[in-house]
Amino acid sequence: MSAALFVSVFLIAACGLIYELIAGTLASYLLGDSVLQFSTVIGSYLFAMGIGSYLSRFITKGLVGRFVTIELMVGLVGGYSSSLLFLGFAYTDSFRLLLYGLVILIGTLVGLEIPLLMRILKDRLQFRDLVANVLTFDYLGALGASVIFPLVLVPRLGLVRSALVFGIVNAAVALWSTYLFANHIARPVGLRVMSVAVLLALGGGMFAADEVMSLAEQNLYADEVILARNTRYQRIIVTRWKDDLRLFLNSHLQFSSRDEYRYHEALVHPGLAALPGARRVLVLGGGDGLAVREILRYKTVEQITLVDLDPEMTHLFRDHPLLKRLNNGALSDPRVKVINADAFVWIDETRPDPVDFVVIDFPDPTNFSIGKLYTTAFYRVLTRHLSQHGLVAVQSTSPLFARQSYWCIVETMQQAGWRTHPYHVYVPSFGEWGYVLASRHGYEPPNSLPEGLQFLTVAGLPQLFDFPRDMQRVDAEPNRLNDQVLVRYYERDWANYAR
Repeated sequence: MSAALFVSVFLIAACGLIYELIAGTLASYLLGDSVLQFSTVIGSYLFAMGIGSYLSRFITKGLVGRFVTIELMVGLVGGYSSSLLFLGFAYTDSFRLLLYGLVILIGTLVGLEIPLLMRILKDRLQFRDLVANVLTFDYLGALGASVIFPLVLVPRLGLVRSALVFGIVNAAVALWSTYLFANHIARPVGLRVMSVAVLLALGGGMFAADEVMSLAEQNLYADEVILARNTRYQRIIVTRWKDDLRLFLNSHLQFSSRDEYRYHEALVHPGLAALPGARRVLVLGGGDGLAVREILRYKTVEQITLVDLDPEMTHLFRDHPLLKRLNNGALSDPRVKVINADAFVWIDETRPDPVDFVVIDFPDPTNFSIGKLYTTAFYRVLTRHLSQHGLVAVQSTSPLFARQSYWCIVETMQQAGWRTHPYHVYVPSFGEWGYVLASRHGYEPPNSLPEGLQFLTVAGLPQLFDFPRDMQRVDAEPNRLNDQVLVRYYERDWANYAR
């Protein structure tokens, strides 16, 4: 009996933490700034658990029946929380209200569970053993949930099914409890019927999970969603309208196949064409292989190392017929070596031969985990990987829409010891877009370019480095690892532009 009870505690704790992690992850996917979203979700959840623990004192009769009912409520609300949040984001303007309403409701219910269970068990164990064992299994359940959530649940089940699975676990604990404590329940049959009903409702949700996501994403994305993947790191969406494929990572547009050539030609060729005889190239980010496609135009290049965090991303753009067609099969070229690793860690721990050219194609700094890749610390370590006369090209967000963010990146690179050469192009899908070339020495635009380009011309290159008045330099602090001002600049810039 005791073993079964402590297994219940373990499962209850795991369920509670899973709902919290799902809410925080989903909020960071949809709203950005993962530190802010996780901090506020966790804080609200713990506050609500405190409310639930306090309210448990007012439950004085029928403890087992109330415990079973609360388990069923947690299972039903928590199990459908992810579905409700996705649909709420797609179809209402009150996503934050729904998010924190669900977090507080689930947290309050979870806060009721352990105090009630301890009161139910108080006659079976001495107080010190009761507290020690219940809290031990509670913490072990939280540990188990925190480990399997990123490694198993998100990449294999996704957020919608993960929530439903643990809702089923809650409902199963409720049903199990009607047998463990049958002598303490006035009407166990009624509670068992309720438990089975909740299990069936959650099981039905498992079968409808794909339809829920399709319904939400049909409203989130203007075009047909042809591919959707949850990975440990992000949600990957590819849409199609006629011949236009678009890639979205965590709801942020990464490229449109109709004009991505402008973005990637501008990212690669102003720098690489100025390095005749370049043999080794390093690409950080850019798991879609589109920058690699442009680099492969240079016959002198013997080796390209691509470092991208997400293996699912590089696998898709290596193997998926539609996607590998965009990069001309670049990721299968024998000159290309793909490494799936955190670029921040990789450049610090790896000591390869110096490269002649580095392309940095990270997503915009929407949160601190990406913002660390735009810090003085990152750019200083990068100098160890570049040959004496090499160049670095960095995608650097929009100097028009996120003006202070753009010049913050320039200032950050200068503070890290680089000589910078800012430039910009117009990409229809994005508008004006900015880049920075950096080196230890001066730079002159090249007097020749590879054949077959669709956008860049030798005559037009100097114009890229000329900024009109509304994009010229503004004051900005450098982005440092311990104070990522860039993320705050970025959030404010885009919020101001949206108004």
